[in-house]
Amino acid sequence: MSFKKFMPLVIGLMTISLIGLIYIQYNWLQNLLLIKEEQLIQHISNSIDKVGKEISQTTSLMPVVRKSKRTISLGDATLLIDPITIPEVSERYTAFEIGEKLQQAFSEDKLPIKQFEFAVLNTMKLTYEMLSPNFQVLSTDTVNNVFFRYPLDPPLNTVLAETNSYETLVVAIPNARDIVVRQSYMEMSGAIGFTLIIMMAFFLSLRIIVNQRKISDIKSDFINNMTHEFKTPLATISLAVDALNNQKVLQDESKLSYFRNIIKDENKRMNKHVETILQAAALEKQEFTLNKTETHAHDLVQKAADNYNLIIKERNGKMTLRLNAGHDLIFVDENHFTNLLNNLIDNAIKYSDEEVDITITTHSTPRQLVIAIEDKGIGMSRESVKRVFEKFYRAHTGNLHNVKGFGLGMSYVKSIIDAHKGRIKVESTLGKGSVFKVEMPLMKEAKSGKQKTTVAVA
Repeated sequence: MSFKKFMPLVIGLMTISLIGLIYIQYNWLQNLLLIKEEQLIQHISNSIDKVGKEISQTTSLMPVVRKSKRTISLGDATLLIDPITIPEVSERYTAFEIGEKLQQAFSEDKLPIKQFEFAVLNTMKLTYEMLSPNFQVLSTDTVNNVFFRYPLDPPLNTVLAETNSYETLVVAIPNARDIVVRQSYMEMSGAIGFTLIIMMAFFLSLRIIVNQRKISDIKSDFINNMTHEFKTPLATISLAVDALNNQKVLQDESKLSYFRNIIKDENKRMNKHVETILQAAALEKQEFTLNKTETHAHDLVQKAADNYNLIIKERNGKMTLRLNAGHDLIFVDENHFTNLLNNLIDNAIKYSDEEVDITITTHSTPRQLVIAIEDKGIGMSRESVKRVFEKFYRAHTGNLHNVKGFGLGMSYVKSIIDAHKGRIKVESTLGKGSVFKVEMPLMKEAKSGKQKTTVAVA
């Protein structure tokens, strides 16, 4: 199965599994909260029942005797009695005492109830005989608050007792759902945490798969490029060797010299490719050393530009130097720094159209030297700008087919600049060209500065 067909299948299966897992976790948490809420309500109800029973069973110490008498029938006998009126709850307790009893009951049952309101309702008169301070506020919200009711029976201290009211203890618990959520904090945190970990693992797996695919493509491109880069000089050398075996060539000193030079040049070309690959391996393992010296950057820029004079002339192009930095003394490895300049100039030439137009400018700030290498070539897309310093990455060149290499040049440039504690920035527009800006730290005390110069190489 090809990668293009394999990836959607993997993504689809992993997405369905992830959605299913999240759905199951959500239902589990919902059921957990419902069960815990029911348990909490049952425990609160039991605690309130204990308080209600205690209030109901408390007898009046000062019963009120009525002046009027009444009769009751006991079988065949008739009795004339003085009836007793039972005092109401508000006559036996204060609101503070009932609140204390409720709080004590919650504490004994280890319930996390810190806030509650209560009232004593006369169900015959439909009036509240006793209210805690905020009960009426809570009574307006029956959605978020839970209400418990316990009928208060009159104390049965005598068969002769009668009551002129029916009382109910009403207790309101605000935001009971929040209490349940706080009690379930560990379970919820664990479920959410593990779900997030699984989601991260899902996205990391996708990223690894995509990266592995990119690495595989890069490896294939590198092998193809390397094969092509070595095949061409080897074929040229083979033809030159065959020519040297020709008797006519052996008798012509100029032709002998010509073919020997071809072999020598192609051998240098192959050695350059080998050095580039070995250099990239050394950079990756950080096995290179920098021999830093105090160097004038303008000298290195001029030297690098001189190396490409002939190539630019062959392309009928021009390279303009504007060395405007007031101070250019930097502490660098001359060899590596010159190589990175060569890579940047070579890159500007390769990605230019038929007419090469390159401008190299410098300027200095109190702490940095800035070298800008600008071309008016084919430019780069946003994707290429982001990836231009990746190892083996090569930007698409459209109809430009003369761009060769392994995609190691810009990676080398970035590694050397990082090793020198510098920075490099890229600005590019498709069809208009690119600008590479190198920022290097200046020496604290510059010994000399270069005069502003403008040199054009046509």
